[in-house]
Amino acid sequence: MTSKVGMLRAELRDDSPLVATPSPRLTWTVETDEPGWIQASVDVTDGLETVTLDGRGSVLVAWPFAPLAAGESRDVSVRARSTDGGRTAWSEPTRVEAGFLADGEWIAQPIGLAEPDRDAQPAVVRTRFRLARPFAKVQLLWTALGVAEPSVNGTPASDDVLSPGWTAYRDRLVHETVDVTALVHEGDNELAATIAGAWYTEKYGFFTFTNRLYGTQPSFLAQLRVTFADGAVETIAATGEGWDAAGDGPVVDSGVYPGEHQDLRRAPAAWAPARVGAAALPGYENVPLPEARIAPPVRRIESLPVAAVLETPSGGRILDFGQNLVGRLRVAVRGAAGDRVVVRHAEVLEDGELALRPLRNAAATATFDLSGGDDVLESRFSFYGFRYAEITGADVEPDAVQAVVLHTDMTRTGWFSSSNPLVDRLHENVVWGMRGNFLSIPTDCPQRDERLGWTGDIQVFAPSASFLYDSDAFLTSWMRDLAHEQARNDGDVTLVVPAALPSFGSLGATAAWGDAATVVPTVLYERYGDLGVLEAQYPSMRAWVDRVLSEAGDSGLWAGRMQLGDWLDPSAPPDKPGDAKVSGDIVATAYLARSLRQVADAARLLGRDEDAAVYAALADRSRAAFVAEYVTPAGRMMNDAPTAYALALEFDLVTDPAQRAALAARLAAVVREGGYRIATGFVGTPLVTDALTAGGHLDAAERLLLQTECPSWLYPVTMGATTVWERWDSLLPDGSVNPGEMTSFNHYALGAVADWLHRTVAGLAPDAPGYARLRIAPRPLSSFQHAEARHVTPYGAASVAWSRDGDVIVVRATVPANTTAIVDLPGDGAAFEVGSGRHEWRVDAASTAERPALDGLNASLADVIDDPRAYAALLETLAEVAPERVAAVRDETLWAAGRPLAAALMFTPPPVLEAVDAAVRAATR
Repeated sequence: MTSKVGMLRAELRDDSPLVATPSPRLTWTVETDEPGWIQASVDVTDGLETVTLDGRGSVLVAWPFAPLAAGESRDVSVRARSTDGGRTAWSEPTRVEAGFLADGEWIAQPIGLAEPDRDAQPAVVRTRFRLARPFAKVQLLWTALGVAEPSVNGTPASDDVLSPGWTAYRDRLVHETVDVTALVHEGDNELAATIAGAWYTEKYGFFTFTNRLYGTQPSFLAQLRVTFADGAVETIAATGEGWDAAGDGPVVDSGVYPGEHQDLRRAPAAWAPARVGAAALPGYENVPLPEARIAPPVRRIESLPVAAVLETPSGGRILDFGQNLVGRLRVAVRGAAGDRVVVRHAEVLEDGELALRPLRNAAATATFDLSGGDDVLESRFSFYGFRYAEITGADVEPDAVQAVVLHTDMTRTGWFSSSNPLVDRLHENVVWGMRGNFLSIPTDCPQRDERLGWTGDIQVFAPSASFLYDSDAFLTSWMRDLAHEQARNDGDVTLVVPAALPSFGSLGATAAWGDAATVVPTVLYERYGDLGVLEAQYPSMRAWVDRVLSEAGDSGLWAGRMQLGDWLDPSAPPDKPGDAKVSGDIVATAYLARSLRQVADAARLLGRDEDAAVYAALADRSRAAFVAEYVTPAGRMMNDAPTAYALALEFDLVTDPAQRAALAARLAAVVREGGYRIATGFVGTPLVTDALTAGGHLDAAERLLLQTECPSWLYPVTMGATTVWERWDSLLPDGSVNPGEMTSFNHYALGAVADWLHRTVAGLAPDAPGYARLRIAPRPLSSFQHAEARHVTPYGAASVAWSRDGDVIVVRATVPANTTAIVDLPGDGAAFEVGSGRHEWRVDAASTAERPALDGLNASLADVIDDPRAYAALLETLAEVAPERVAAVRDETLWAAGRPLAAALMFTPPPVLEAVDAAVRAATR
């Protein structure tokens, strides 16, 4: 048996040795072929001292050494002992480097163009500095009001893109810490940067842009920390007096929404002393002391080639990259000096042309004036959401074009696969949707005049995100911005973070959106075992529920005010996406009870026992008020809508077993009466399959998942979608774009069902925070032959896979070292616990009663709907012989489930009836 330490890292990033705190927490994994391996103790050394820590702790373990000083580096190694006495070798050293500032160290001032020609004008800034004696290390510490690309002696300082990203500029700036030792030399050197406004100088608003919010011009802030060979440390080249700026560089104009214009003939020449001070607008004059980066930056992740070249009806040529993505084109081209090349982007086509209407006021256009030589064209400070692009102004061969994919450089940690190719494509769409919208902050969409950090979207998607990618640091960073914006808003959580829509503050506290303050930290604790984020966010969590309680009064209900509710319920008109079937009051009170419970749980974990008791009592009061107001004793909701039932069940608002069973049965009935088509919006969609499954209606959840009619999860897949859409019908069945003003083809929120695929269909979930104990509980779908989920937990790689082998289901699982797992196999057997290692179990496939043959037109419509064979035969036959009747029959399922099939086909010509009768009989024979 062999055991060794696998991964060792400090704090939350695995893409860099930099840490943002003097006492970073440590996490390590153990790789072993010894079953049941459990850690008894560990030796940890930083090269200065060695410490022995007893116990199983190996995830986010407190730093056991003297705190790091700013700029200090140490090499950390660990050696683990198991409970059976075995011991690993020392791990390879992991560099841990302090990326933060020392007290009083930051002296850089904002600089930029002193006399710009226009708002948001890109610029180049520079200074020269001299290193007069030998040095050991040189670090560039920089940030921007806007975005920047610094260089040292003409070489880019890093491969980051759009850094330092978007934060709550009044209260939080992130600084980068870059080792540039290899780029400098003794003697004279140059530090320069190209800067652009990006989010800082953008105009925000819906449909019509308002004035700029933060500032009118970008600014750069930087300084060098030089550690000389003799050990002395000095700060030099700080931005301020002595820096120059020029506005005639190759980047002419740039913005998040408009796109970017480059003139590659230009080189900065009109140098003048730089402006010193921020070009801020009223209310944003304060430039906060920057803090060290805690999340990975945005980077170029991969490049995709052209998949197809399409000729348009207007005679143009469109490049299809085969995947809706976020990034920009890189084009190799040669042309005459001054020739203008224009790139336009779109997610879908309409009538064979780029569908630009969904972009609304975002021009999303890249423009390049050629130098006259060999040029490589790529926007530098903007990004686009697209699958299709049209290049005009030059004849470019397809193999000279690549789509560069951009997103925050998180590590992929989760995968799912199954025997159903449509479901696998759905899952891949979820992944791509997350990639495109996790760009500096978690956005709603990446393409139109929005791209904002909507709190409701990430609140529902955080569990899926935490499985698919290591998003702890990313979301922890964003939660800091949420807390800052909330503190300026009297405890209310703004609908978007950063708060780029001040006018939306008039809406007041909004259920499901504001609850991101409680839900996201709870998810990060559950999925990563990160108690630190609960500690940091606890004041925000409590402030949110206190704000709601101040509005709701003493009844326990939160009712009587405007709510966004179950946003984008498919029954809502295109121009009224908040007109859901479920009452906003039901949504609000359900979320209040849940958030109060989450605050109580967080208080208990943090040792705040008095708070825990207070908020637990308030949670119980709201739960009881919800049941009294909205649930009948017989187990019916006052709003007979799927989201109402799912909220009551999945938020544990109803606790009586008989009442819960009745609610679940009614939910299944409502889903069936809807023809197993989606009838939920943002709030209900992440909950409905879980509520059905837990209530004993896995078959209904399966039918809902596998539905391909609109609205459904798989309808977009059948229409060629490669990301999750904002609306269930963003593209209508005839191929036209939904006429609503809100029509994005890259919105991850409705893809939150991925978490159910991972936890339930495949059967891999945490049973204790951070997967210290796993839950292995696959629930095989009757039409699937196999399914698998793999996840890199904080303890190491875990997996669950099941497959059918005749009348047996074979379940295989991998449990990481230093963890255990609760196993709950399909069937009626009791759950049991196993240790780490590889496991296999064989269980009898759940006996499925053979479906009876249906008596053609005499069968009830309910029986036809419940039998996938019969329902498919009905619709396929109608589509072939009477296509005009298909829509009517689909609608019939909403109100006539108990009637005979013949009654649903009233006034249908006899030949059609005969064809349907024969098809249903044949399909179910």
